[in-house]
Amino acid sequence: MNASLPRFLVSRVLAAAPILVGAVIVTFVIMRVLPGDPAALLAAGPGSGPAEIAALKHQMGLDQPILEQLARYGREVVVGDLGRSFTTGNPVTTDLGARLPASLELTGAALLLAALIGLPLGIGAALRPGSLLDQTSRALAALGTALPAFVTGLGFIYLFYFRLGWAPEPIGQIDSLLTPPHAYTGLMLIDSLLARDGEAFLSALGRLMLPAATMALFALAPLIRITRGALIETLSADYIRAARALGLERRTIVVHYALSNAATPILAALGMVFSYMLGANVLVEKVFAWPGVSAYAVDALMSADYAPVQGFVLTVAALFTGVNLAVDILQGLVNPQIVNGG
Repeated sequence: MNASLPRFLVSRVLAAAPILVGAVIVTFVIMRVLPGDPAALLAAGPGSGPAEIAALKHQMGLDQPILEQLARYGREVVVGDLGRSFTTGNPVTTDLGARLPASLELTGAALLLAALIGLPLGIGAALRPGSLLDQTSRALAALGTALPAFVTGLGFIYLFYFRLGWAPEPIGQIDSLLTPPHAYTGLMLIDSLLARDGEAFLSALGRLMLPAATMALFALAPLIRITRGALIETLSADYIRAARALGLERRTIVVHYALSNAATPILAALGMVFSYMLGANVLVEKVFAWPGVSAYAVDALMSADYAPVQGFVLTVAALFTGVNLAVDILQGLVNPQIVNGG
């Protein structure tokens, strides 16, 4: 193991701490300045008046100065208490724990599908610039950028569900008539396999395809462009020209030299796309009635329910930090110079 790796990891973890603290502070302040009074919404009903609203504000701590509210929330976050949602009545950690696996499963499946399509297209486009494959790849990337995710999702539903009948109804993770498998991991596909429930697995897989394809089309653009650009730049390097002059086989040059050196920006792109999709897949979750954390946060935002939104942002920030750390580790293994220079 590289002796610099532990120091490199510690520096990355320390650099991530301000991001998490900033996410807590910014989200907390924004939720307090947005229009909407959770006490008034919670007290809505016959006989509710200013006295009842004031009592609820006092009970919820909303009548205290904002700095005192922030300090109290910070202390609660440190011990793992993200508050309680008044719309669901559950602790936010419970709600996030129940919904996060669905978002991770959808985002992971979408990224896998995008990588299986985008990386080969980007590599092929870089090896044959100006060819039909290159033009097709760039057109597909432009299409993924131009079409909003909810438009793509609705188009897929209309074509594959209403017109062709190939896809199941786009509601939830599994057929409502089936009993969900025991939540070993919270990931429906894995849990159904662990339970050896083939019917549940096929149902979950069928319902995953359309939302995953919707998000994958969105993720194709950066993966194709970054892979193509990184490989073209690497193929024009001096050491690649030297390898060609030495008569090395094209396959050896591409696989052992070009791709290994282009892997660093490609890994960074994968991490960036995964993190962005996890926080930006709310429209896909709403269109497909997917029980993920993004849809949960939007419903809470519409109800001025502070705690779930704050917990969602903090969770996404923590995941973003963890993904970036994993990408840094992989990049350090691929290119030790990153660790030595970190």
